[in-house]
Amino acid sequence: MNYINHYKISNTVVTHRGKTIVTSLNSKLDEFIDNLKNREFEVGYIPAGYEHRPDLISNLFYNTVTYDWMILMFNNIKDPFQELNVGDRILLPKI
Repeated sequence: MNYINHYKISNTVVTHRGKTIVTSLNSKLDEFIDNLKNREFEVGYIPAGYEHRPDLISNLFYNTVTYDWMILMFNNIKDPFQELNVGDRILLPKI
């Protein structure tokens, strides 16, 4: 099973009290992830107080904390505690 941040990439079948539920990622999200590399982007720099915090960086540039995973993925950052430092240049996909 593969993961992108906290999003699971697969189908899951859950049976509870005789009911079966099948879940998967929304196809629009799959398409969004596939097209990230083709998106236009802006260049940003991490300000003081935002280092190691992709959630705060997401909130600063997108007005929501929910795009933290996208920033990490787009910039190929595996460990934000080592790779998101003050003054670092990051690419921010336009959404």
